[in-house]
Amino acid sequence: MVMEHDLSLDDLSQGLAQKAQRIRQHIVRMIGEAGSGHPGGSLSAADLVTSLFFQELRLDPAHPDWPARDRFILSKGHAAPVLYAALAERGFFPVEELLTLRKIGARLQGHPDCRKVPGVEMSTGSLGQGLSVANGLALAGRLDRSNYRVYVLLGDGECEEGQIWEAAMLAAHYGLDNLVALLDYNGLQIDGPIQEVLSPDPLADRWRAFGWAVQEIDGHDFKQIIPALNQARETKGQPSIIIARTVKGKGVSFMEHQVGWHGTAPNQEQVVQALAELEVVGDGR
Repeated sequence: MVMEHDLSLDDLSQGLAQKAQRIRQHIVRMIGEAGSGHPGGSLSAADLVTSLFFQELRLDPAHPDWPARDRFILSKGHAAPVLYAALAERGFFPVEELLTLRKIGARLQGHPDCRKVPGVEMSTGSLGQGLSVANGLALAGRLDRSNYRVYVLLGDGECEEGQIWEAAMLAAHYGLDNLVALLDYNGLQIDGPIQEVLSPDPLADRWRAFGWAVQEIDGHDFKQIIPALNQARETKGQPSIIIARTVKGKGVSFMEHQVGWHGTAPNQEQVVQALAELEVVGDGR
């Protein structure tokens, strides 16, 4: 953990909401500067990633390879901007470097590269693979008798991949209670609504059937996210998944619920409008 435990949930939620807005501002700026990228799914996951990096994960930015660190895998690798923004805000590299996203010679590529970027545990981009690697990390931690925990962020469209369900079976088979999956359930993927492309619903029932402890929450409400992470940490004997209902493009009015903003960069006028909207911080939601 990286924040004080004696804070009330209200105070904690307010602080995290402010941090999430800053991360969303980074996302908009860096994608606008790059002229390419994936704003929709980065914005929808911002509150989940903020909760992890500024409350849940045990990390040391000065020593990214600290053996006792918790591990985080961004399985939906196209949402790299939200990961980069969180890493920069936590001090893994300078915030100014965010504006090098997708530039020639820059280490902040369109998908995360674990060989170049401190704090990135896995090079991701091909969907469906992150949970399998998370299983391996969780099993390794058990064999090493280490108490680190493993967290993986999945996309809802990603759950159409068969490898996800093979990995889900394995995690339950081995009772990997040091593993937590967070599912960014924004309802849209690059080709349209997930229910129309290849519906994985009913997601909660399917994960339960595969032997996971399941929680369903509002993925933009820190008063639900933090207790859900706490409950997952206390769950024993089975892996946990937090299915978080989110809004694609959250926080930017013209991007919200719009599939076209899955992989489209805003122009400079749109960047200005988006940043103006993101200056307003709500009540922790």
